[in-house]
Amino acid sequence: MSRAFKNGSRQTLLGIALTFAAVSSASAQRVALPAGSVIIVRTNSALQSATTQTGETFETTVDESVGLNEYTVIPAGSRIRGKITVARPATRQQSGVIEVVFDRLTLADGSAIPITAKLTSTDSLERRQIETDPNARVVLVGGRGGIGAAIAGAGSGRSTNNLLAALGGLLSEGRDVSVPVGTPLAVELERAITLRTGTRLRGSEASTIYTASDRIRAAQTALQREDYYRGSINGELDDATRRALFEFQVDRGLAGTGNLDGRTARALGINLSDGLTGGMLSADEASAVRRDAQSAVSRLRSELGVTGVGRLDVNRSYAQTDLDLWFALSAFADNASVYEQVVRNGGSRDAAVLAGRSFVSAAARVDAAIQAARTSSQFQGTWAAVRRSLTNINATQ
Repeated sequence: MSRAFKNGSRQTLLGIALTFAAVSSASAQRVALPAGSVIIVRTNSALQSATTQTGETFETTVDESVGLNEYTVIPAGSRIRGKITVARPATRQQSGVIEVVFDRLTLADGSAIPITAKLTSTDSLERRQIETDPNARVVLVGGRGGIGAAIAGAGSGRSTNNLLAALGGLLSEGRDVSVPVGTPLAVELERAITLRTGTRLRGSEASTIYTASDRIRAAQTALQREDYYRGSINGELDDATRRALFEFQVDRGLAGTGNLDGRTARALGINLSDGLTGGMLSADEASAVRRDAQSAVSRLRSELGVTGVGRLDVNRSYAQTDLDLWFALSAFADNASVYEQVVRNGGSRDAAVLAGRSFVSAAARVDAAIQAARTSSQFQGTWAAVRRSLTNINATQ
């Protein structure tokens, strides 16, 4: 495990080794947590090779909320289910072995999401060994005296016999795996998962995973300056960038995950609030504002006696202020549609901040028009609700 877990995990992991056997073959915005992301969990129950059986499941708990860019996506207290795929008790000749995969994420609200994930390590030697072979199988082996073992050569196939043959002499101590409750484990996603954004993050949270291209480019530039990265500055979180992040993390005593998280970004000197400052709505929040704005337009048209094709009531006397409000509100509803598109599809936080400033300015024009026009209390209540939904946008910064 990483140096970050040195004090807590080495004592609890005595008698266990992570050994690698290479074997060849809300309403909220939806966002993707990419493959390769590493989530740190703790075991809720002990894992014992002497008693566990292949096919059994066990639960782990996410200790620290995981954020993705601007929002929480996996709250603390969420659970990740592990499944035992190989369980061999120790004999006089061979140590016990446990192999696990992870197949389900259960969020704090109870919703369950299938995942494809594997056990990995935040230890520098072990992680480097994993990365030398994409087919590496990561297993727990009893009696290795802590985390730190080598990848063993292996033959073809995925059978247990091939796995044990690959481990070879690493099984010689003849002791069982014993993973205590509360042991930290590193779970690596093998496939991206789609999640709904939760609460907006305030500031640069340490556990936030940054994947936006502008953040990745900043990290690549900083890693290149520190002589960890030699690839192109392309803003892509590719394998070369993850390896450079991992090497930097290990050298700085951070959890070696390969994620560009808040801790790593700060250590690299990246100003997470660089560029434009200001708030923004999630895509689903923007959709709700757009719908509310359209409802406000419909209410005002009804009060003004305007038909769906824009025909005015010939029997009514209109003031200039009535038309000014109609035009300002209609423009705001159109602006709401544009803002929703920018937030949902724009891909640039700075652009979304700028769009938010323009959007709030459009709302201010409606405010001014309402002050001068004759409107009902019902309409004023409708507009007040729209206005409250814009409070997350800070247009003054």
